[in-house]
Amino acid sequence: MTKAPRSLAIAVSLAVALAGGLFSAGEAAAQAGATGTVKSRHGAWAVVCDNPAGASDEQCALLQNVVSDNRPELSLSVVALKTADGKARILRVLAPLGVLLPLPDYGLGLIIDGKSVGRTQFTRCFGDGCYAEVPLDDTLLNLLSTGKEAVFTFFQSAEPNGGVGISVDLAGFQEGFGAL
Repeated sequence: MTKAPRSLAIAVSLAVALAGGLFSAGEAAAQAGATGTVKSRHGAWAVVCDNPAGASDEQCALLQNVVSDNRPELSLSVVALKTADGKARILRVLAPLGVLLPLPDYGLGLIIDGKSVGRTQFTRCFGDGCYAEVPLDDTLLNLLSTGKEAVFTFFQSAEPNGGVGISVDLAGFQEGFGAL
């Protein structure tokens, strides 16, 4: 599957909303209308920063928004971030509403350079879509940093052809994450 970038305004707003999730799910949804600043670009990725209400320091996230060329109504937002306290790294993906949620064989899958990395469940849904997140451990960080292409997969139906894969360009991920 291939991808095309979404508009910068949507990217900035979404990155701030996702970064806002460092506090709580409700606050992440409330942040959806916020704006941020693109601090740098690294290949297909952008470092987007904002100073959320109540935070003493600016918070940044590495963001890429993609739209499926085959199904332009489907998009993903992929965000990598370090928590404000610097103690954790998170990979968060926003998929469109309508994904299958509770079944163990579904959820969000990740394939990097043709090799399956694993699958995780979606954790919550808001009006803008459903979120899945995983700790960004050293192994996953290395795969994303050295890979060429990631394909995030999800299911919209339990039919055999109900799966969707959206390609994410990994060019610039390592440099962008290093800039956080």
